[in-house]
Amino acid sequence: MTHECTREKRRYSRVEIPEGMWVAWEGSGQRFVSRVFDLSLGGVFISTAKPLQVGAFVKLLFETSGREVRVRAIVRRSLPHRGMGVEFVAMGYEERGQLLRLLNGLAHEKVPS
Repeated sequence: MTHECTREKRRYSRVEIPEGMWVAWEGSGQRFVSRVFDLSLGGVFISTAKPLQVGAFVKLLFETSGREVRVRAIVRRSLPHRGMGVEFVAMGYEERGQLLRLLNGLAHEKVPS
């Protein structure tokens, strides 16, 4: 599968986070904290030297505006020594709203005034 083909499958556009943000994640019985530099309502790429295998389930925890956003995800892409792309598979209604507000805020920050 080419990178171009992957883009066509995305349902949500990604928002870049130039300074990055932290995400805590848990998978395969271990806990980690990593940086993310782009985010969408459908998933995120997590920078990590030891990514999980494709198909592994992951629990994520973002902090936005002092509130926690908990999301369950599945690894869709794994790049050794670089990271993993995960697709969100379950989140509560409130968490989805928080994530959407975060994405809208990040998108507006990029627009020059």
